[in-house]
Amino acid sequence: MIQAHQQHFELIEQSREGWDEEAFLNRYSEVLNKYDFIVGDWGHEQLRLRGFFHDRHKKATFDTKVSTVYDYLYEFCNFDCPYFILQKVKPEKSE
Repeated sequence: MIQAHQQHFELIEQSREGWDEEAFLNRYSEVLNKYDFIVGDWGHEQLRLRGFFHDRHKKATFDTKVSTVYDYLYEFCNFDCPYFILQKVKPEKSE
């Protein structure tokens, strides 16, 4: 489990070893707290983060629905770039 700004995430996918926890924590901003998924992609040695909602989330627009993640990666990222996808999770309560 990954924690950033009181949010907890689980790594659900990565391509070409795109996951770098230190880079993610350095780049993460509170503006991303509202999203259910975070996509990180690498281009020119820079990590870019973008948030997505569950498809049925009331604030989701077409471009922010998680079902469009692969369209985003194809259209807006460098060809075959390393990337990762995190999903927000609720931490388990300890007894």
